[in-house]
Amino acid sequence: MPDISTKPYMLRAIYEWCTDSGFTPYLAVKVDAATTVPMEYVKKGEIVLNISFGATSGLKMDNDAVQFHARFGGVSREIYVPVQNVLAIYANENGQGMAFEVSSTASENAAGQPTDSPLSSVPSLAKAPATALSSVPDTGSETVPTGVPATAPSPDDNNDPPKKGGRPTLTRIK
Repeated sequence: MPDISTKPYMLRAIYEWCTDSGFTPYLAVKVDAATTVPMEYVKKGEIVLNISFGATSGLKMDNDAVQFHARFGGVSREIYVPVQNVLAIYANENGQGMAFEVSSTASENAAGQPTDSPLSSVPSLAKAPATALSSVPDTGSETVPTGVPATAPSPDDNNDPPKKGGRPTLTRIK
């Protein structure tokens, strides 16, 4: 029996937690030929989608893909996102959620390119700032990457006030 990925189950669980908590679930997606999204809203090969009940129609989250209809600029569009292309799902209001590594997209796998490892279908958590995607407090036990001075300022040392207005963004840290 082939291994079943936990990623679609985690997506549905975080979605349910967001809606039960009164938060707006957002889906960050890596766009490729297998995704059907409005290309005019894609930036740097990625798009962030509001998948809340009020923003979508006919939302279906199965083990292979997330499908729904949504309005963009007043025009209803059909959205299709393979689960493999999902980068993250999170609550817009507080940034809590889960990020995934996308080692290969659905269109790359359809082209017959081999995956890096037999566990490529199993999602792994990407390292993200504690304030962006997790409510777990930072323990301070992180190691400094090779080639980075120990005194280098971290992104959390920024004392500038947060930007007002505009669209929220999800910053991936590798």
